[in-house]
Amino acid sequence: MPPSRFRPGLGRPSAPAPGIAWFAFRGDELLVRAPPDGGDRFDVPVAADLADLGVVAVRDQPLGELDGRPCRSAELAQGAPAPEGHAYVSLRRLHGRIDPELFDVAGTAYQVQHWDRAHQYCAACGAELEAGQDERVKRCVRCASNYFPRITPATIVLVEDGPRVLMTRQARFPAGMYGLVAGFVEPGETLEACVAREVHEETGVDVADIAYFGSQPWPFPHQIMVGFTARYAGGELRVDTRELEDARWFHRDALPLLPPPLSIARKLVDAWLARAAR
Repeated sequence: MPPSRFRPGLGRPSAPAPGIAWFAFRGDELLVRAPPDGGDRFDVPVAADLADLGVVAVRDQPLGELDGRPCRSAELAQGAPAPEGHAYVSLRRLHGRIDPELFDVAGTAYQVQHWDRAHQYCAACGAELEAGQDERVKRCVRCASNYFPRITPATIVLVEDGPRVLMTRQARFPAGMYGLVAGFVEPGETLEACVAREVHEETGVDVADIAYFGSQPWPFPHQIMVGFTARYAGGELRVDTRELEDARWFHRDALPLLPPPLSIARKLVDAWLARAAR
């Protein structure tokens, strides 16, 4: 994996920069520069201040540097208009339509501004919170409670059975698209136990040989997806229709529409296909 061009941080930029890369959100939508040629590749605005674009931030937070340029997240008012040549686009729609590093930083920015907006006052005593100077934390000066950004772990697993892979479909998916079994980790549960439980609950299938694959931040709004592979170990396929629209086995030569390439679900499938081709 190539080194990331993004360096997270809370301090001043390491060198003077002509402008700041702004990751500004109006609700769930990111302010982006529209492609000048009518294409489908977006960018983020760069300016010394959002006010230079005619946009006022409700609040903002430092993120770090991307390619040496300082980056900041910002929360915008719900009715904030888009400046000329700009548009508001949801992160899900930006998936695959923006530089992958920008997408990753945008995901970080969304989580930071979501946490910032939700933690203005202390849940224990009601006092106003202050931002920490040396780490990403909100502190209560009255009762000393600390509030760090919330990260919610979830697992996702590719279950294989020889040339077959178990795939699932949710109603919100685009027509014809299938993904992989995924679910949130419960209290007191290991990641591997979560994998086995979710697979059995959603499909009735038992698994073995659970192995770590990789992870991916998933800012909807603050998950981290932890990917695994596993081997089918028994059980009849039974779809939990409360969670899924469908689940079925697909042969590697007859796969359905797959998730976008940037998703860890797609990376799991691509890696499985690559292993089979060797």
